[in-house]
Amino acid sequence: MKKIAIIGARISGLYLANLLEKEKDFDYKIFEKRSKLNLEEGYGIQLSVNCIKLLNNIGFKNIPASDVFFPTKVNFFKSNNPKKICDINLTQFNDDLNRYTTTKRTTLLKFLLKNIPEHKIKFNISINNLDYSNDIKVCFSDESEANFDFLIIADGVFSQSKLIISKESLKAKYNNSVALRGKLNKYDDNNISIFMGSNFHYVIYPVNQNNEYNFVAILQKKLTELELNNQQILQSEDFINSLKKTITNSSLTNLENLTEIQAFPVFVSKDLPTINQKNIFLSGDALFAFPPSFAQGASQSIETAQDIYESIISGSDNLYKNRISRIYSINWRSKLNLFAFHLSNPINIFIRNIILKYFSKNKKFLQIYLGKIYKNWCVGLNLCLKSSIGLREFPDW
Repeated sequence: MKKIAIIGARISGLYLANLLEKEKDFDYKIFEKRSKLNLEEGYGIQLSVNCIKLLNNIGFKNIPASDVFFPTKVNFFKSNNPKKICDINLTQFNDDLNRYTTTKRTTLLKFLLKNIPEHKIKFNISINNLDYSNDIKVCFSDESEANFDFLIIADGVFSQSKLIISKESLKAKYNNSVALRGKLNKYDDNNISIFMGSNFHYVIYPVNQNNEYNFVAILQKKLTELELNNQQILQSEDFINSLKKTITNSSLTNLENLTEIQAFPVFVSKDLPTINQKNIFLSGDALFAFPPSFAQGASQSIETAQDIYESIISGSDNLYKNRISRIYSINWRSKLNLFAFHLSNPINIFIRNIILKYFSKNKKFLQIYLGKIYKNWCVGLNLCLKSSIGLREFPDW
C-alpha cells in the first residue's frame, strides 16, 4: 500500500483526501499546523463550473439547496453611479447538472470534512525537514519521522513546507493591496455585483438562500513592514474605518450593516516553483496564489488536487507541464481584471466601460476569456473520470 502525506487541511488538501478515501491501494494522512480548523467564518466563496463539476462528482450536489446560491449574472457598476454598465450571463457556461455557485467557505469546508475520518487529520504539527534521497522521509515538528511514497504540500500562500524544497525567492509577495471582507445581511440584488472605483473595487454576492451576502473589497494600499506583520494594527477599528471611508467616499453602497469585518494584506505569487523531486507535489496557494480579481482561487485549488490525484493513480509525470499553461492563463486574466477594475483616469474609465459593454455581449470573446477557463478543462476531465483505469487526456489550454 502506497503512503501519502498531505501537508495542510485546506480546500485543496481536503478535496484530495476525499478522492483518496475511495482508493484501497493508498493510505493518506493530513498534517495541519493549526490546532483546529476555523469552521465559523461566514465569508463567501465563488465556485465556477469547472470546479462544481469536480465537487459534484464527490457529492456536493446533495448538500441542502438553502446552503448555496446560483447567480445568473455578473453585474458591473461604477462605484459612484447606480446605473449598471453591463452584465455577463453566467448561465451560458452552465449545463443541466452543474451551475456557477456561491456559498460560504465554511459550507464547503464542512462538506469536504464530513467524509474524512477524524484519525486521518493530525493537528499542531508541521514539517521541519525532508530527506528525499531514496524514499520521502519527513521529519516533523514533534520530532517524529515517517516515510512516504508521495508528499503533497498544500499549506497555503505562506507555506513554510514549500521553502524546504524550493527557493526562498518563491515566497509570495505583497501586492500593494489590502482586502476588506465582511458579511451583509441585506442587499437588493441576487447576482454578483462588481463595483469599480479609483484604485479599488468591491464585490457583493449572496452566499445562500437566507439573505446573507458576502462583501469583499480590494484596495490599492502600500503598507509598511510593521503594518504587514502586525495583526493588531490590521484589525484595529481605526485601520478598518479608514478602508471603509475610502470606499464610501466614492461609492453609493451603505456599509453600515457590514459585520464580521476583517482586513488583511493581499499576497500573490510572482513565479512558479520548479519541483524536480519525484512524487512531491504542490497544490492550492502553495503552488500559486492568484490576484483576487478572477474568482478562481478555490476552483484552481480543487483542479490542481484533481490533477495530482490523476497523476498518482496513473503514474503520469506530466502534472506541471499541463498545469503551468493553465496557471499562466488565469494569472494573466486576473492581472488584466485588476488593472481594469482600478482605473482612475476618466478617459481610461470611459474607454473601459465602452469595451465592457461590447465584449460582455460578444459570445465568441466570452467563450475565449471565460469559457476556456470554466468549461474546456472539465470537458476533457469528465471523459477521463468515466474511465476506471486512470488513463487521462488533458485538453489543450
